[in-house]
Amino acid sequence: MTTSTRGRWTGWWYLPVTILSLGILAWVPFVHAAVRLRRPRIHLWAVLYFAVLVAVLAVLPPADPTPTPADDTRSAIGGAVMIAMIALASVQQHFLRRRASTPRPAAPPEDPAVARVKAARERRRQARELAANDPAMARELRIGRPDLPRDYDDGGLVDLNAAPATAIAQTCAVDPAVAQQIVDARAGARFSAVDDVFALTELPLDTWDAIRERGIVV
Repeated sequence: MTTSTRGRWTGWWYLPVTILSLGILAWVPFVHAAVRLRRPRIHLWAVLYFAVLVAVLAVLPPADPTPTPADDTRSAIGGAVMIAMIALASVQQHFLRRRASTPRPAAPPEDPAVARVKAARERRRQARELAANDPAMARELRIGRPDLPRDYDDGGLVDLNAAPATAIAQTCAVDPAVAQQIVDARAGARFSAVDDVFALTELPLDTWDAIRERGIVV
């Protein structure tokens, strides 16, 4: 059965359930439609019909072989309310079924450029996690060293503690003079975190995000 065929049959049971149960289960199709259509407000109709059902059952007289005129009146009112509820619910469910059986539009394919950026960000996250847990392996894999031959793809990181200024400038897309400031600052002591770079230098504020995005200290 194809997707379109399955869609046409979605909710086919709405009206039979409501009518054959004499309205007792009229609220069930609304719960199904609310979940399928992701419309929480449809649940309100389910609550309403359930409340009407409870109210009708509460006012109906108990089974009595000799009912009084008052009992007959209450039974008549309850029956009329149930018939009205079945009719109204059936009309609503007819339209709900059409909406629920309409195939959901497929999500547009992700732009390849966006997918590449997301994939690179995830690789950088994984590389940073690896470097934090096992610095020795990170150095062996040459994470953050685009200036050296390597097989591991770190998503485009650069080690601010070891990479040359040219690699820092190219990877972080900053001016070579900015990259040289980073190299000069680390001459006295190694950075223990990327943010140390900003404390020990006077880098332009507009370069901070790029350095945080691509920089790593191993």
